[in-house]
Amino acid sequence: IAESSLPGSRFPLEGASDADVGANAQLSYSLSPSEHFALDLQRSEEYRESLFLVLRKPLDRETMPIHHLVLTATDGGRPPLMGTVELMISVLDANDNAPQFNQSVYKVQLLENTTEGTLVARVNATDPDEVSNAEVTFTASNTFPEKGLNLFLLNPKTGEIRLTGALDFEDVRSYEIQIEATDHGTPPLSGHCKVVVEVLDVNDNPPEVWVTSLSVPVPEDAAVGTVVALLSVSARDSGANGRVRCTVWPEHFALDLQKNEEEGESLFLVLRKPLDRETMPIHRLVLTATDGGRPVLTGTMELVILVLDANDNAPQFNQSVYKAQLPENSERGTIVYRVTATDLDEGTNRNVSYS
Repeated sequence: IAESSLPGSRFPLEGASDADVGANAQLSYSLSPSEHFALDLQRSEEYRESLFLVLRKPLDRETMPIHHLVLTATDGGRPPLMGTVELMISVLDANDNAPQFNQSVYKVQLLENTTEGTLVARVNATDPDEVSNAEVTFTASNTFPEKGLNLFLLNPKTGEIRLTGALDFEDVRSYEIQIEATDHGTPPLSGHCKVVVEVLDVNDNPPEVWVTSLSVPVPEDAAVGTVVALLSVSARDSGANGRVRCTVWPEHFALDLQKNEEEGESLFLVLRKPLDRETMPIHRLVLTATDGGRPVLTGTMELVILVLDANDNAPQFNQSVYKAQLPENSERGTIVYRVTATDLDEGTNRNVSYS
């Protein structure tokens, strides 16, 4: 009997026979107790009696694939005589069960440097039906974001998901893959689950440092505390991999780094002692940003600071006293002596006039 048979369905049975006559051959039938089946006996004066097995309650092959019943025929004699027959009813499967995953959500963590071909997850779905009704095919019904379609390959038979591309934590931090399991029944039934892939950060991005504002050249007479440059540092990684420390070389330099408390990723390059263009007209700094990952990654940038001259040097004669001798008959216009003064400043600050 098909599992899909509706209550009220009737199945003819072969009745019993009795060699006696009259009341001794008048038969009645009874069925062993069953919640699913009952008997229906139809008698007619014109036709031979008909016996039917009637389905009272829907069948479920997955709960009870075989029903064992005993049909008893009793005659009307005194004493009554009985005959029995065993009914073995096999329930034919109907595709009434959808595939079921053993988990509704599979959560997986992968390092962003995981190699291609790595097994990401193996989903499993079972169907309590049998034969083709229990055969399951897996498909990826949806992936978010869509670029995950090119990163994950689902085996339709085994449910294995393998990585087929490169992950990048800084680009996408998690993927959601909707998996559908469909049986081969008619009509086919399906079940669904979700695979969530969390991408874990690897320290694969060196920190960066760049200048957002620069005031150069710096006047030689600039006051201590003057902000020369505003810097920004960052790392695309996260956690300790994204924590950046910045240093300046040489350390004993006239310029120092100070953190901008209002903006955690910003630094000030501040003048910490007076400048002297005549001693060092150009300052070359190397800014180094170091992250807290393992292994440690660094990023560097060179910064050239020009010092703008201030008139802070007086002209200097090469002698403090010049002694000269002049004959008393020297003519007017005769050169008595040539004096020379130099100025360490530059530009107009070093143009000297004598009086």
